[in-house]
Amino acid sequence: MATRHEYEMALVLEKTRTFYSQPGSTYQSSSWASRVMASAGGGPRAAGYSTSSISTDEPVVSADWLHSNLREPDLKVLDASWYMPDEQRNAIQEYQVAHIPGALFFDLDGISDRTSNLPHMLPSEEAFAAACSALGVENKDGVVVYDGKGIYSAARVWWQFRAFGHDKVWVLDGGLPRYRALGYDVESSASGDAILKASAASEAIEKIYQGQTVNPITFKTKFQPHFVWTLDQVKKNMEDKTYQHIDARSRARFNGTAPEPRKGLRSGHIPGSKSVPFTQMLDSSQTLLPADELKKQFEQEGVSLDSPIMASCGTGVTACILAMGLHRLGKMDVPVYDGSWTEWASQPEFPVEDSLSSA
Repeated sequence: MATRHEYEMALVLEKTRTFYSQPGSTYQSSSWASRVMASAGGGPRAAGYSTSSISTDEPVVSADWLHSNLREPDLKVLDASWYMPDEQRNAIQEYQVAHIPGALFFDLDGISDRTSNLPHMLPSEEAFAAACSALGVENKDGVVVYDGKGIYSAARVWWQFRAFGHDKVWVLDGGLPRYRALGYDVESSASGDAILKASAASEAIEKIYQGQTVNPITFKTKFQPHFVWTLDQVKKNMEDKTYQHIDARSRARFNGTAPEPRKGLRSGHIPGSKSVPFTQMLDSSQTLLPADELKKQFEQEGVSLDSPIMASCGTGVTACILAMGLHRLGKMDVPVYDGSWTEWASQPEFPVEDSLSSA
C-alpha cells in the first residue's frame, strides 16, 4: 500500500506529465568548487582547483555564490524542505510552486529507513546509494542542499551525505527565503524529469527494502558510523559522560513546560543533557552565525569546545543544525542521535528529567 508521500508524489507526477525536461549544461565546468571557499570565507583559489581537493571546513555557501554557479555540470542542488505535521505545509507542492532553477526534490521522509516506526531514520547504505543514483547524484558532484525555512531540514540531509562518506556537501545559507530576498529568480513549475527523478528515488528505496535489486548504482557510499549514535550509545554515555550531550529543541520542550508536538510523548529531556536551542545558531535572516558568535552561544550554555560533543533533538533534524555550528568551529566529527527524543521518550522505562526534577 502506498504511503502518504508516495501518493502525493504520484499526484504531482500526474499533474506534470506535460512538462518537458530542462536541457542540461553542455559546457565544461569552470571549477565551481574552487570558488566555494571564497564564498564561505576561505579566500580565492586558483583556476582549475578540483572538486576532489577543496576544503569542506565550511558547512554553508551563500545565495550569491549559488546563483553564480547554478549551471556548473558538477553541481547538484537539492530542495530538502520538510515541515512538522502541525505546520500543515506540503513540501512537494511548495517545491512545484517555487524552487531554485534546476533543483531536484529530496524527500526526507521517503529517503529513510522503511523498517523503523520512527520518522525519517537514516536509511541503509544500499538504500541511500539507490536513491541518490535515481536522483542523478554522483560521487564527483558537489551537492548544495536548501530548504524553505532558511536552515532547517537541509542540515539533516547535509549530515546524511557526510554520514555516508560524501563530504562535498554544503547547505545554502539562509535557504530559499534568503535566495528570493536577494531577488534571484525561481522556477514556478517542476520539469517532468525532476518529478520523475524524485519519484524514482522513492521507488528505489522501496525496492531495496523489499529485497529487490536496483540498477544502475552511480553513487557509492562509505558509511561513517562515528556520525550516527544509537539509543544504546546514549544510555552508555549517560553513565560514563564521555560526550557532552546537547539538545536542540526549544527551552520549553527541554524543560518539560511545553508539550511535545508528537502526541503521546513524554515531556522533558534525557538526564545529563544540556539545552542549546538550534535557533541560537542562526541570525534573524536564518543564516549561520559567524564563528565568534557561535562560540559564545555554546559557552554560555556551559558547553566546552575542548571536549567531545554529541547532539539530539526531537527526530534528528535540528540536532544537525547544532552539528553545523560546531563544524564551523572546527569540530567536524559531532555525532547525532538519530532516534533522538522521539525514540527515548517513547520507552517508558528510560529516565526523563524536567525543570522540576533537575532543579
